[in-house]
Order: sequence, then C-alpha cells, then structure tokens
Amino acid sequence: MRRLFLYLTVLFAGLLPLAGAAAAPVESGRAPVSEEPVAVDKQTPNSDCLACHGIKGFAVPEGEFGEGPKRALFVNRDALHNSVHAEQDCVACHNTIEQIPHKTDQHRVVNCVQCHEEQARLGRADKVQPEVDLTRTMVGLPPDIKMLEKTTLEKEAGLYLASIHARPRKDDPQRPNANCGDCHGTHGVLPMRAAGAENFRLSTPAICGNCHEKALAEYTNSVHGAAVKRYGKLEAAVCSDCHSAHQIASPEDDPVKLAITKNCGSSCHEDEVKSYRATYHGQVAQLGYAHTAKCVDCHDSHNILAIDNPQSTVYPDNLVKTCKECHKAATANFVKFQPHGNTHDFKKYPYMWIASKSMIALLIGVFAFFWTHSALWFHREYKDRKQGKAHVLVNGAGEAVEVPKAPEKHEGKHVKRFSWPWRLAHLILALAVMSLVLTGTMVLYADSFWAPVLMKIIGGPVVAAIVHRVSAVFFAIIFLGHILCALYNTLIVNRKTFRWFGPYSLLPRWQDFTDFRNMAKWFFNKGPRPVFDHWTYWEKFDYWAPFWGMFIIGLSGLMMWLPTLTAQFLPGWVFNVATIVHGEEAFLAAVFLFTVHYFNCHWRPDKLPQDIVMFTGTMPLDEFKHEREIEYNRMVEAGELDKYLVDPPSARMTLYSQILGGVLIVIGVVLLILVLLGFSQQILSG
Repeated sequence: MRRLFLYLTVLFAGLLPLAGAAAAPVESGRAPVSEEPVAVDKQTPNSDCLACHGIKGFAVPEGEFGEGPKRALFVNRDALHNSVHAEQDCVACHNTIEQIPHKTDQHRVVNCVQCHEEQARLGRADKVQPEVDLTRTMVGLPPDIKMLEKTTLEKEAGLYLASIHARPRKDDPQRPNANCGDCHGTHGVLPMRAAGAENFRLSTPAICGNCHEKALAEYTNSVHGAAVKRYGKLEAAVCSDCHSAHQIASPEDDPVKLAITKNCGSSCHEDEVKSYRATYHGQVAQLGYAHTAKCVDCHDSHNILAIDNPQSTVYPDNLVKTCKECHKAATANFVKFQPHGNTHDFKKYPYMWIASKSMIALLIGVFAFFWTHSALWFHREYKDRKQGKAHVLVNGAGEAVEVPKAPEKHEGKHVKRFSWPWRLAHLILALAVMSLVLTGTMVLYADSFWAPVLMKIIGGPVVAAIVHRVSAVFFAIIFLGHILCALYNTLIVNRKTFRWFGPYSLLPRWQDFTDFRNMAKWFFNKGPRPVFDHWTYWEKFDYWAPFWGMFIIGLSGLMMWLPTLTAQFLPGWVFNVATIVHGEEAFLAAVFLFTVHYFNCHWRPDKLPQDIVMFTGTMPLDEFKHEREIEYNRMVEAGELDKYLVDPPSARMTLYSQILGGVLIVIGVVLLILVLLGFSQQILSG
C-alpha cells in the first residue's frame, strides 16, 4: 500500500504541468481551439478576437506541414485602444473572416483603402461619389480613378492606388509593393495630430528604410538624416517631405522630379528655391519640364551634405565636376555663377544689386517720360478734333505758317516714303521681335498662369529656345544689314551731298529740342501745333532705341547662348547680371513697342485706327503737307516734289496692308497683355 500510494503521488505530480499548460497557454503561443466552429459576423465583439490574438506570443507556423517559421499574430491591446482605430471592430477591417477557428485555405487581405473610402462617403453622401476600382491593383492593373470633390481620406486612398506602392510585387503579384500597414503599422496607428505623432515622423526614415536600405544609408549620413536621427529635430526633412506621403512614384519620372524640387522650397528652403526659379534652370522647371538642373542634380538626392563638407557635391573644389555632369566644358570661371543669388543683398551679390537697381531706374524713367508724353498728346489732339479746330501749324522756329495749296495736278497723289526693301525689312523685324517677346516672356514669367499653356502649345522649351535664337539671328541680320546699307549710302553714294546733321540725317540735332519744346507748348495749349521735317524727334528715338537694345539684349543673350565660351574670358557671375539685364531690357522693349510706338504710329486720334504707311510705302500728299510742312516747302522750292509723287496704292494693296497691319497690332496687344499679366503676377508673388 505504501508503494502504491507513492506511485500515484508521482503520477499526479507529473500530470499537473500538462493541466496547467492546457489551462493557460500564454508562453506556448497557442490558444485553445474550439471543437465546433463559431460563425463571425458584424456583431462579433473584439473580445472574441483578442481571446487568442491578445495572448502575448500568439503565432501560427507557416508552411504546408507547419515546418516553416511562425507567423506572429499577437495584437497589443493597449496599442490598439490608443490608436485611431480604437472604435473600430476587428471584423470591420478583417471582413474576410467567416468563422472561429479560421479557415486555412483562404488568402486574407485587409483593404484599408476600402474602409477609408466608405468613411469618406458617409461624411458626404450628398456629393458626387468617386469611382475607384479597388480590385485592379490586386491583379497588377493600373487603377482607374475618377475622384471629384475629394475629401482628405478619399484623396489619400486615391493617391495610394495610383502610386508605385500599390503596384504588385514582382516576386509576389498577390501582394503590393507596400501596403498601408508597412508604413503606418497595423493596429497601433496613431492620429497624425496625436501626442505621440512626432515619434512617427522621426521614425519615418527607418520605416522607409525597411525596403530602401541604400537610400536610408545615404540619408543617415546627410544633413537631413543627422538632424533627425542624432538630434531628433522635427523640422528636418524626412522621406515623406520630399516624396510625399501617399503619392509615391518613380523618381525617374519627370513629374516626380519636379514635385521633389517644389517640395524642397515648400517649407524649408523657400529663399533658395525662389532664387533658383529666377535662373533658366528654375524657369524651365516651373514651366513643367525636367531636362534642366534641379536641386538633386547639384546637391545629390539622399546624401545631401553641407556646403563646407569636402565630400559635398557643391563644395567649391567639387563644383567643376558637378557642373560637368551637364556642361561638359565647365571651367573654374563657369562655376562662379550664383545659382541662388538675389538682387536684394548688396553685400553678398553687389553686381546683381547694381544691375537690378539700374534697370529699374531706367524702366521708371523711360515709361514716366514717354507715357506722360503720349497721354498729353492724346488729350490735346482729341480736344482739338472735338472742337473742330483747323490745323494751325508752326515752322521749325515756332512761327505760325500757312501751307500753300497744292496744284490741281497733284490732287489725290501720294508721297513715297519707304521703298519695298525697307518695308520688307520692317516686316521681318516686326515678326522677329514678336517671336522674341513670345518665346522670351514665356520663360521670364514661367510662374504665370498662361506661360505653361503656351509653352506646351509651342512644343516645349527646346523648341521655344530654337525659335528664340532663330528670331534673334534674323533680328541681328536686319540690324547689321541696315547699318551696312546706311554706311554705304552715306559714305559712298551720297558722300558729297549728305549732311551729318541735316534734315535727312537720323542723328539728333538742336532742331529736335526746338521741336520738342514747341510740342510741349501745344500740349498745354500755349502755342500752335508744330510741323516737322523728314524725321521727328520721336521717330529718331524709335530708331536709336534698338541700338541700345541690341547692345544690352543681344550681348547678354549671346553670352547665355554660349556660356562655356563666355566663361573662358569672364567670371560666372556675369551670367547672373546677363539674366537680369536681358529680362528687364526685354520687358522695356516689349512694353515700349506695344504702347508708345503703337501710339505714335497708330493710336493718335489723327491716325486711328491705324497708319499703313509702313506697309504701302506712301502717304497722302495732304497729310504729308500738314505733318511735314518744312520738308514739303523745301521740295516745292527746289522743284523736287514731283520726283516723290506717286499714284495712291490700289484698293487691293490698301486692303491687304490694313489686314496685315491690323493683325500685327492685335498680336502686339495680346503680347502686351501677357507681359503685363506676367509682370503683375511676379510682383504680387514677391
């Protein structure tokens, strides 16, 4: 009996651990299995799920026969209760679960997108619903997304579906490259404005680095990574600041390159991106094209180092190598270009400051003088016509004169002013200037609403650059050809009769100042309206302005056209100055041409709606007598008037000239509006 009692005692003690293990399987990772399956529906409480999944270490073996590693299925109760999904039922997300215990032959997918979209719909049932095919990404097809009036949740869901993360993995087409849980976690998802949300921001690089190991390694050594990982600075850039949170796409795509460039200045480097956009590189990027240098091309992408770090791509000793990635012939002079220079810091960028302020003073002076001149002229001429005043004219000395009546044989005749070669040259010059204005201001005002649209229509910046340079060549040919012809006629053909300061010379002379004084008296009704000789003072200004413009615009444009050649002789900062004076002088030329020049030629009350003398080459004799009385008298006295009299142009020639002139005027006005809109938007945006 004693031996039997001892045997039973030992047997009972051996069974106790087995009984305890069955009662509390906490450490084994297994939960008790119900003998009969229990159906799962929307009423199933979370406590039923956590009865197993809430056990620490709960896991199931993988593999057909359980030979693989265990898959962890433990859910931290506290993390779930503190998450943004605390009020959600487990079966709301795990809606493919049909019973407890679960079936083992099903592929389970938690569709976060579907839940977020349904939640968004509940908040705006009265609005247009988005159409999102949630199944397309599961079979490797691009999503078909049509979203209107997007809420935040909808937008995030749609952006994710269109992202590279939602595409099927190459090694497992049944899974996306990254699902929501890979980034946000599964059950401990915190609201973005929660107390611990900053921890999620600081952990973003590590989360992304689970898949992008190389990028994480480079980022960790960068100025951004050091600030985040070593010092915990929340304001330093993390992955989502550059690549966005949900709209993740391949960085090889142009839209992504442009978006990353824009993101650099969205909150961190505003001044640097603003100065970058003032360069040709930035202007092209602003127009929506990615073939010019962007932030990452100079500063690298993830391994961004401080400028004083010898390993940095923008360290002074490394700049030539960096610039040679695009400009193969870059030199030490070339890299002295200031990609982030501005016109407000005299100490740091004195040449840019001086160039900018000088051009602003020139713009103000020219427009203040000539717009005032045009306004006074229009007012006086309009008043005289309204009052029915006859033309009372004065000669060059300011004395009142009467124009003799032309002989009857001259009635209906015209005076020849311009031969066909000069008219053709004027037409080519006008078309070249308009092409230059259009293609140039699209780049100059790249941030305006109209520039990207027109740039797309014209074929992009490469095509625009070709058109711009071809137009510049035509302009230069006409300009230089005119100078050669003028010198030939002056020094060879008419060398014995030509007077350098005579009436047929375009050189300024004292008579021009007398004419201006008489004109000013007439403006204020202090004297009669003056008459002029072959050239007026405003025509001489129109003539000499292109010489100044050709020097400023032409020289600066040539330097920017041939940057590496220019840099062999001049330091790189001249490109900053050239950019400023080229743009400002182009603005001056465009606005002056389409306001002052158009007024002088077409928009005076006596000329409205247009003057076609530059297209027909002739003007009526009566008009010539009233405007050029001094020249008319000289011709009559010398008996040379008949040499210049011609029959009026035919009705067809007149009609065609009016159509051509009208089209050019309309184009000029449209260009003027675009330029002023671009200028205004640029001023308002600072």
